[in-house]
Amino acid sequence: MSAASKGDIGRIPATIVTGFLGAGKTTLIRHLLQNPGGRRIALIVNEFGDVGFDGQVLSDCGDEACGEDEVIELANGCICCTVADDFLPAMETILAREAPPDHIVIETSGLALPQPLVKAFAWPSVKNRVTVDGVVTVVDAAAIAEGRVATDEAKLAEQRAADESLDHDDPIEELFEDQLRCADLVVISKTDLVDETGLARVESAIATDRRKEAQTLKIANGVLPADILLGQAAAAEQDSQTRKSHHELAGEEDHDHDDFDSFVLNVRAADRAAMEERVRTAMGLPGVLRIKGLVAMDDRDALLAVQAVGPRVETWFVPDENRGAGLVVIGLKDMDRAALERLLSGS
Repeated sequence: MSAASKGDIGRIPATIVTGFLGAGKTTLIRHLLQNPGGRRIALIVNEFGDVGFDGQVLSDCGDEACGEDEVIELANGCICCTVADDFLPAMETILAREAPPDHIVIETSGLALPQPLVKAFAWPSVKNRVTVDGVVTVVDAAAIAEGRVATDEAKLAEQRAADESLDHDDPIEELFEDQLRCADLVVISKTDLVDETGLARVESAIATDRRKEAQTLKIANGVLPADILLGQAAAAEQDSQTRKSHHELAGEEDHDHDDFDSFVLNVRAADRAAMEERVRTAMGLPGVLRIKGLVAMDDRDALLAVQAVGPRVETWFVPDENRGAGLVVIGLKDMDRAALERLLSGS
């Protein structure tokens, strides 16, 4: 079924590229950026620390689609554990551009569960503007053929230890299975490094957990045409419940990541400090993920712009040029709306 037939006309397609450190994600994306097929691509990169995305890849690309302005690097830890703090603000930044991209590509860290990312596309400010064209899982043929899930499992362990934001400690074998269970396309990379017997081992290893709907392609040196990599038209966010991770199947999740809600409040404040304190307290209530918008002030004509994510509350004044004030609260559906209204209005 095409994306258009699923009601995705007008939405920007996004592709999630997942796979362990060293599997070949960056090589695949570098080839894509050098051969985008006329598309303007925005890239969100989630590798971090000393294993981060090599900026030289972009400067060597030689195509305007690889420009630094088209790349957002999230270096604060595993993207699936920082959805509200990092990934969603990055998506909103891309969508706010005067000229939005033709396609968004998200390269996850090697430790990321793809399932929470797919569900994050139900976020109120994103769900009507972006669709998940596909989840692409890159599999290291050389490692799998030798009975391992990653070429350098020690480096993967270092990455896990260095990530203070990581809130799941799944065995890497389970992470591998979860990446397969969410994929629309499984890309077996480094096939030039294995023989036919090794490839047979790889195909056998992924057969159990690969979604029956997923395609499997074998590549070498990251070469995969853009029309295939970016042409899955899966609308994956619409069937996220069929892509369950080990945590979900075991009933270990505290909540569904797509269980979002939002509402708008028109409030006034006596002064800037008072409003900041209200917002800071509100962000501490259960289920509250973001607060942003404009607040009318008693002590001046300018509006107070508010941006709050997690413990961070930022405010600044903007001219009142007939802008409508309004404070948007975004969170889980079980957040206490009545308590938030009382708190943010100062009543």
